[in-house]
Order: sequence, then structure tokens, then C-alpha cells
Amino acid sequence: MNKTIIININGTVFHIEEDAYEILKNYMTDVKRHFMNSADSHEITTDIENRIAEMFSEILATEERQVIVEQDVRAIVEQMGSVQDFENAENGEDSPGQNNYTYNNSGARTLFRDPDDHLLGGVCAGLANYFGIQTIWLRLIFVLFVAFFGTGIILYIILWIVIPKAVTRADRMAMKGEKLNLQGFKNSFEEELSAVRNHLSSLQGEAKPLVYKFRDFVSEFIYHLGIFFRGAGHILIKIIGVAILLACIAGAITLIVGLATLTIWVNPGSHLFPFSIMSYEYANRLYIAGFFVAFIPLLFIFLLTLKSIFNTRGIDKNVGSVIFVAWLFAVGVSIYYGTKVASNFRDSASFNQTVDLTQSSNNTYYLKLNDVKYFTHDDSIRLDIKSNFKDMVITNDNTYENFRENNMSLYIEKSDVPRPVLIETYRAKGRDYEDALLNARHTKYIFSQKDTVLMLDRYLQRQERSPWRDQEITLTLKVPVNAVVVIDNALNDFLRDGIDLYQCRDINKKPDAPDASFIMTPNGLTCKVDTLVTAPPTKALGAVPTIDTARTIKKK
Repeated sequence: MNKTIIININGTVFHIEEDAYEILKNYMTDVKRHFMNSADSHEITTDIENRIAEMFSEILATEERQVIVEQDVRAIVEQMGSVQDFENAENGEDSPGQNNYTYNNSGARTLFRDPDDHLLGGVCAGLANYFGIQTIWLRLIFVLFVAFFGTGIILYIILWIVIPKAVTRADRMAMKGEKLNLQGFKNSFEEELSAVRNHLSSLQGEAKPLVYKFRDFVSEFIYHLGIFFRGAGHILIKIIGVAILLACIAGAITLIVGLATLTIWVNPGSHLFPFSIMSYEYANRLYIAGFFVAFIPLLFIFLLTLKSIFNTRGIDKNVGSVIFVAWLFAVGVSIYYGTKVASNFRDSASFNQTVDLTQSSNNTYYLKLNDVKYFTHDDSIRLDIKSNFKDMVITNDNTYENFRENNMSLYIEKSDVPRPVLIETYRAKGRDYEDALLNARHTKYIFSQKDTVLMLDRYLQRQERSPWRDQEITLTLKVPVNAVVVIDNALNDFLRDGIDLYQCRDINKKPDAPDASFIMTPNGLTCKVDTLVTAPPTKALGAVPTIDTARTIKKK
């Protein structure tokens, strides 16, 4: 059974065996004697005692004991280093039995926040100490990350919370990778005293106004930023150069594929803008000229980047001059034919054509959209319509027609005569009036009437290989007063003059109806509203009369 003593080491209470206490007391006496004549000897010995207390606490926690034994004290003395070994090391002598193993004494760094070198929480300084780099680089990285949706601020706050602060001298020494022994504590104090002396010598600079401090900080930041770009910036420039080269190659491939598509597969005069405005005689010339207008600058950027990044041979002056002249020629050709295309829309012309319609016996007319698909002569031959689709009707599903220009408009007005008529107004543009009039004449609109049903085509059709010159047709259906017009929902987008099918169906409580009924009044076309009026039952009256009323509907 061993005698136990209770001791207090800088506020921490320990239970220690008597023999272990004697060894510890003699060790601390030697330490105090050695540092007696040193500056701030009290602080040195206090930090050494704090470190010994931390080591005791770790040993007791690890081995789950409550009492410090002699073996623990000897292990700590061996790890901290004896005073005799420390004095021999100062005199350049080696102790024959010295054990080089030290507790947490390998020089490995521990991650702490640095309270002595901080702008906010010391996170950047602590990381710089841990990785052995300058603090300015980490601060620069965090500033750059702020530009990416503020991630730099979020990351800094998280690290500020997670990383502990270096409070004691042992924490600061471990943060910098200094050995936690007598020599390490002494060196730490000497460095601290040296820093204090340097701080006092630069006190005049510290007393500068805030604006000068900010100026110095900006200057230092720009200086280190320049160092960064002179070093890592070369790699960044090469990466950007490679990206530009890849972009130029991709752009060139896109231009080549686009030129092949335009000259081989896309026909001028098609329904795709801007190809619809091209004329057959100069479409390919404009495509080729436009190709070189875009391709030559890409080639120039590619070669210039290749020379700047990889120091390759540049373009010969004569070759460069020829390429530049070729580019100017391509630009001139593009402007010339572009001007010719624009001149085809300089003037406009129109003409009317009146079609007499068959009068309905019940004075009711049904307007429907023709869903029959019409093919050009070339398309009919290519698809062999007569053989493959004999006695069949090919309907228009709108997949292809959606690419066509919407060039039909429908108005419904009161007729001045007791029969219905359809007035077709054709319009187009051209280089002059005669050309515009011919462009309007070289169109075809398909309209048919079967009994009371009027079938209207979706589009005004151009002749094959005829370019788009803003051709359009306006249909004006004139019906007599009291005539009923039933309009199919598919015609809603073509109606003009405020005729609203949806509102008319809502008024009649038929929102899902396939059509809407209108009636022509002396004031114009109005929605035909059917209202059911129920009278009280009487002996003389057993039927319920129906009264037709009309309401004018206008689009908002």
C-alpha cells in the first residue's frame, strides 16, 4: 500500500503517490533553478507546469486511473527532457543515456486557429501554419471563393466554429510544429521576446492612420497577387488558351457542317426563316460568303492563340495578307447579296378576288379548317402519292405546318347583298410594284364549299421554289343579316376583328363545345345566345317557349 498526496498544478488537482511526488518536485526545482536568471522565468515555468498538467490528465484519461504513479512521472520527465540533458544540449554535449523519444514531440503540426496573426478569427493563419505556407495565399483563396455565391464566407464561418483556438503556449507550439520540451519552450519564449522587440521598433508604423494601413494592405495584396499570377498564372493562361483552341475547333466544325447542310439539304424558298427569303440563283453564294466571314476570324484566333501559348510559328505576312483580302471579299459578297435580299421587300402590292358562295336554305353557314395536306409536285413524285396513297386523304397534323408563316386572316362582316360572298385579298412585297404584284399573283389559296360547309385552308401557298416575300391573304366573309355562322374552334387563331369563340361558348355554358354559333345583326356579328324561359303551367299553355337572344362579344 502506497501513500498518496493531493497536489495542485496551476489550478488542476491530482492524486499522486509519495515517491512520484518527490521525483516531480525535484524535477520542477531543477527547472526553476535553470530558468531563474532568464527573462520572464516565471512565465516559462508556469507554461511548463501547464504542459505537465495536460500530460497527466491525458495519461489518467487514457488508462482510466485516478492516481499518478512513479512510472508516469518518469515518462513525462523523459518526454520533456531532463535539465541536465537540456544543459548539455546548450553546451553542445550529448548525454550518453539520452532517450530521443518525446511525447507529441515529433514536430507534427496540430490544427489550431492562430490568435496572434488574425484579421477575423485566425482561420487562415492557423491553416497556413498547419500546411506550412504563407497566410496571404489562403486569404486570397477565401476572397476568390466569395465570388462563387459567397461560399468563401460560409466555409470560413464553418472552419471558425470547428477549429479550436490556440489558447496556451503549448497549443501555439503544436500549431507551428515546435517540439514540446524544455528546449521548445525556451525557443518559443525567445521568439516571442524577439517579436515584442520588433513590434516596439515598428510602433511608429502601427500608429499610422487607418487610411494608410488600408493602403499598405492593398499594396501588399496586389504584390502577392502579382507573384501568384507570375507563378500559377502561367498554368491558368495555358488552360484558358487550350479552352480557346477547343472552342475554335468546335466552331469551325459547326460552320462546316452548317454549310454542307445549307447547300445540300436545305432548299431556298423553304418555310424556315431566314432560308425562306433566299432566291435560288444566289442562295449558295450567300451561304459560302457567310461561311468565310465567320471561319477566317476563327482561324486567325486559333493560330494567334497557338503562337501565344505554345510559341509556334506564326502566319507568313504574304499568306496573312491573302487571307485578309479573301475575308474582305467575303464580307463584300455578303453585304452585296444581303442588300439584294433586303431590296426584295422595298415595295408592296395587293389585289382582290370575289367568290360568290352558294346561299344556304336555312341561312346557316359552317366554317371549318381544312385538314387535308397538299404536296408539291416534287413531293408527290418523291412519295409516289398515286401508288402508295391511292383513294386516301393525308391529313395535316401541324407538325410540319407549324414552321410555315401564318399568313391567313379571316374577317366576317355584314353583306350588302342578300347572298354570301367571300372576298380574297392577296398581298406581297417585292423590289418594285410590278414585282410585288407578281409575287402576290404567284400564290394559291385553296377554298371549297360543300352545301352549308365552308372549308378554309390554313395557309396561302407559294409556288414551288418561290421565295417568301411576305405573301398573305385576307379573307372577308360577308353574310346577310340574320345569317347564322357556326365557327369551328380550329379557326380561332385566324379570326380577326374581335371575334372570340371561347367567350361565346362560356356564355352558352358550353366551354367544351367543338364550335361556337354567331348571328349577323345590323350592327355586326354577335354571339348567338340561347336562353330557355319557363312560364307557369296553365290549362291553355303546356309548352315552354324558346327565345333566341344575341350578345356582342369582343376580344379583350
